[in-house]
Amino acid sequence: MTTTTAPAPASAPDVVASALRRLYFVRFGFALLWAVALFSTASSIGPVSATLLVIYPLFDVVAAVVDARSSRASGSAPGLYVNMAISGLAAVGLAFAVASGIPGVLRVWGAWAVTAGLVQLIVAVRRRELGGQWAMIASGGISVLAGLSFLRQAGAPDPSLSSLAGYALLGGIFFLVSALRLRHNANPSLGDGN
Repeated sequence: MTTTTAPAPASAPDVVASALRRLYFVRFGFALLWAVALFSTASSIGPVSATLLVIYPLFDVVAAVVDARSSRASGSAPGLYVNMAISGLAAVGLAFAVASGIPGVLRVWGAWAVTAGLVQLIVAVRRRELGGQWAMIASGGISVLAGLSFLRQAGAPDPSLSSLAGYALLGGIFFLVSALRLRHNANPSLGDGN
């Protein structure tokens, strides 16, 4: 008689970490493509740059929905719901701000970066046990500082959208780092996941 044992089911933190890893890789790819597209149109607001500016926070809403669905057991869903609301409001605000020019866009984006950065920081701190969250903690803190910088840039004599492209690219890099660290956490033989 041959007996086989089924593999042990993955624990809830492992499932969440795996879902986050996939989501973070997608967010990195999106941020990279978005930053390149915006940078090429950053000197003024035209149809392409206006569309890109509204799409970015909408993508953040979709990513937060996916994240919340896979992370219900981790206790981070309330912060993600707040993030969905903030990003949705940012998309609406940006849809109106593009008509007023780059300073208006920088003001809305700056306010969004500050508030969303604080939420990201809180969610990442609550997820520390999953591993790979130090990059998200740093990203949340940097987002707050960048948001304040965008608010200041809105009053500059010749503001540009190129700083938003750099912001998105840096955020994407933080998602990549976190995704790679989550991989290490899911496979302990690869090293420490923090």
